[in-house]
Amino acid sequence: MDRHKQLEHFIAANPDKVGKVVYFDAARHKLLRLDFTDANHELSPEIIGHTQQFSAWVFKKLKENKCKYGVGGYFENRTIYSRSALFNTTAEPRCLHLGIDIWGDAGTMVYAPLAGKVHSFQDNDNFGDYGATIILEHHLDGLKLFSLYGHLNDESFLGLSEGMAIEKGEALGEFGSTEENGNWPPHLHFQLMFDMEGLKGDYPGACRLSEQDKYRHNIADPGLILQFPAGSII
Repeated sequence: MDRHKQLEHFIAANPDKVGKVVYFDAARHKLLRLDFTDANHELSPEIIGHTQQFSAWVFKKLKENKCKYGVGGYFENRTIYSRSALFNTTAEPRCLHLGIDIWGDAGTMVYAPLAGKVHSFQDNDNFGDYGATIILEHHLDGLKLFSLYGHLNDESFLGLSEGMAIEKGEALGEFGSTEENGNWPPHLHFQLMFDMEGLKGDYPGACRLSEQDKYRHNIADPGLILQFPAGSII
């Protein structure tokens, strides 16, 4: 059985071992699917290039649609990365988003959805980067899985140490403000990897189109953990 199937099987067989990443009540809350591809003609280069305008656009959409969070992005071919040189270091830019983003208020609490331990953490403080980032390591009936939480606030590192045990449902940190999260509208980048490839405190959150086969092999669908009801997404 390949690792993707192993993960699906573990989740199906152990629903009690999978918890929330953010607080969400499907009976009261709605989620807005945000499109950051070139099909979204509302997002001009001017809006994307100015963090405050970009943030105002995101929260205007959430308010208009009465949604608690904006969500989406798994293997989405994004245009928004043109705002940062971090994604354009070669002739072929990194444009395929490897995680799921949850867009919401700064200070939103983030929880560990699985028991595990702290693999590593780091402040990736380049413009357009993750900002404060925590990576957890999980062992799921013989399957090793890593979960990444990017764009947190600086206080999320307080009391943290590599190797420390983390329980399912334990508070990890909070969504960071634009000043501390890599200059993005407040949100969480949530990503799953089977192999950290020797990296610590960081792992690519976007890849080049030519690399997608490699990353599809290593990157699991975060939706398997988030389990947002399809009926809650508009």
